[in-house]
Amino acid sequence: MVNVNKGDFVDLEYTGSANGEVFDSNIAEDFKKMNNEGQNKPKKLVIAIGQGFVVPGLDKALEGKEVGKFFEVDVKFKEGFGERKRELVKIIPLRVFTDKKINPYPGLTLAMDDMLARIITVSGARVVTDFNNPLAGKDLHYKFRISRKVDDEKEKATSLFESLLGFAPEFEVKNDIILKGPKEFAAIVKMLEKRFKEVLGKEIKLEIKEDKVEDKVDEKKEHVHGPDCDHEH
Repeated sequence: MVNVNKGDFVDLEYTGSANGEVFDSNIAEDFKKMNNEGQNKPKKLVIAIGQGFVVPGLDKALEGKEVGKFFEVDVKFKEGFGERKRELVKIIPLRVFTDKKINPYPGLTLAMDDMLARIITVSGARVVTDFNNPLAGKDLHYKFRISRKVDDEKEKATSLFESLLGFAPEFEVKNDIILKGPKEFAAIVKMLEKRFKEVLGKEIKLEIKEDKVEDKVDEKKEHVHGPDCDHEH
C-alpha cells in the first residue's frame, strides 16, 4: 500500500461536478459528458499535492490518500472557486464589443482583459458582463483517483512547465533544471525560478542555445541567392 503526502507529485484522475453536472474531467466516461470543443480525448494531469494546482478543497483531500483507490469529496464554494463578487459584474458600453466586431448576446462567454467573461444581458447600448468564474459561489463534488506517484524528475519538471507556461520547452535535469534556448529565455527563467524552487526544490538556469550549423548554411544561401532565387538544388 502506497500513500501520498503533501509535496508529492502524482498522476491524478478526477471528475468535478456542480449541481450534478460535470464541468471538468480526465476520466474517459465522464469526459464524454462534457462539451469538449476541439478536444477529443482527456488529458493526463500530473500535479504536486498542496501546491495550488487544483482548488484548495480537492488539494487537501489528496493528502494521505492511497494510490489506486477512488475517493469522493464535497467541496464548499469557499474552498472551490470562491464566492461571487458583485464588483466583478460590470456594465460595458456596447461599442466596446461592436468595435471588435463582436455581437454580444446573453450566455456568450469570451475572453476580455485576460479574464473569462459571460454576457448577462444586452439592453440598448449597455451590456451587463460577469467576470466571476462560472463556478464561483457553487459547491462542488469531486471523484478522484491517484493512479501513481511520480518519481521521475524530468516528468515532474515537464508537468510544472506545462502548468506555468502551457508547454514544455527543451530542458534537461541535472542538479538544476537547465532550460535550453535563446538569450530571450532569460525572462522566462526569472519568471519561473521562485516557483520551481518552491515545488521542485531545484534552481532553474538558462543554457543559451546557438543556431545549428544547418541554419547558418541556409542563411548564407539566402544571402547569396536572395529569397526569390530560382536556382534548382
